[in-house]
Amino acid sequence: MENKLNILTSEAVALLKEMVAIPSPSFREDAVCGHVSNWLTSKGIVHERVGNNLVAEHVVDPGRPTLMLCAHIDTVEPCEGYGFDPYNPENCPEDMVQGLGSNDDGASVVSMSAVYRYFACTKDEGEDAPVNLILALTCEEERSGVGGMTGLWSQLQSKVDFAIVGEPTGMKAAVSERGLLVIDATAHGMSGHAARNEGKNALYIALEDIDLLRKYEFEKVSPKMGKVNLNVTQINAGSAHNVIPDRCDFVIDIRPTEQYSNLEILEDLQKVCKSELKARNLANKSSATYEESKLQAAAEKLGIETFSSATTSDWMRISCDAIKMGPGESTRSHRKDEFVYIDEVRNAIETYIEFIHTL
Repeated sequence: MENKLNILTSEAVALLKEMVAIPSPSFREDAVCGHVSNWLTSKGIVHERVGNNLVAEHVVDPGRPTLMLCAHIDTVEPCEGYGFDPYNPENCPEDMVQGLGSNDDGASVVSMSAVYRYFACTKDEGEDAPVNLILALTCEEERSGVGGMTGLWSQLQSKVDFAIVGEPTGMKAAVSERGLLVIDATAHGMSGHAARNEGKNALYIALEDIDLLRKYEFEKVSPKMGKVNLNVTQINAGSAHNVIPDRCDFVIDIRPTEQYSNLEILEDLQKVCKSELKARNLANKSSATYEESKLQAAAEKLGIETFSSATTSDWMRISCDAIKMGPGESTRSHRKDEFVYIDEVRNAIETYIEFIHTL
C-alpha cells in the first residue's frame, strides 16, 4: 500500500502542476477540462464529458449506495501582488505546489481522481470500495454558473446517495456550511431643498431600517451553525449638500443557516423594513449533514475533526447527505501566492481511501 500511495501521490502532483499551468477561470475551463479528461483516459478511467464537467462512475454492486466525490476545476482570476507567475508551478520549493488553483481546488481534484483510480483501476484483490463511486469534476463553481453542478445535478441526483465535496479544509470534515444572501435595499423618500426642510429624507428611512436590522434576532438557532449572521456593508445616498435625498441604497450581507431558506429570510425582513428589499440570488442556500449521517459517523470513527464552514461550495447545489473535506487550507484561497503542500495531497489520498473503507 505504501508504494501504491507513493505512485498515486506522484502522479497526482504532476497532474496538479499541469492544471496550474493552464489558465482556467470560471466560464473558460475548456482547456483544463480537456487536459484532465486526457489524463483520466490515460489512467484507464472511463468517463463522460458533460460540457466542461467530467463524470466517471464505478459500480461495485447496483444494490449498494453510491458516494460522489466532487471537486471543481475552475479558478478565480489571479489577484494582484503575486510574488511569482501564478501559472508557473515549476520554480517552487520541493515540498509544495504553487500557483493559482493549486489549493482551491486543484488539490482536491487530483486527490479525488487518485482515490477514484485506486478503487476503479488499481485495487488489489479484495480491496474494492464498499460503495459505488461517482467522480464529478465540475466547472463554474467559483461564479455559480448554471453549466457546473447546478445543471449537472439533475443528471446525477437519482444515482447519488451521499457525497464528499472537495474543498480546502485541512482534511477536517465540515458538517455544515453557511449560505449567502445579498440583499439590495432601497429607501424611497421625496426630494426637497435642505434649507427649507422640504421633502422626505430617504437617508433617515434607511438609517431607521439599518438600526432595526442591526438589532434583529432570527428566532431559530442552528445546532450546528448558531444564529443567522446579518451585516449592513454598504450605503449610498444624496447628490448635493443642499438637496434632501429621495433615495438611499444600502446592501445587506446575510449568512444563513439551514434553519431558514433564503426566501424566508427575505420575506421576514421585508415585513419589518420600510425600504424595498431585493435579493441578488436566492440559490446560495446553506447546507448541513443529515442527522444520523453515515458520513459523519465515519468521520467520528476515524477521529476526523468536524466543524461548521463559513464559505459556500458545490454543496449548496446538491440535495443528498454530504460533508465538505479536502486538502489545503481555506485561508490560502483567493489570495496571492496560493500553494498546497505535497504532504497534504498525500494525506488526502490516504484519508479518503480510509474513509471510504470505513463506510
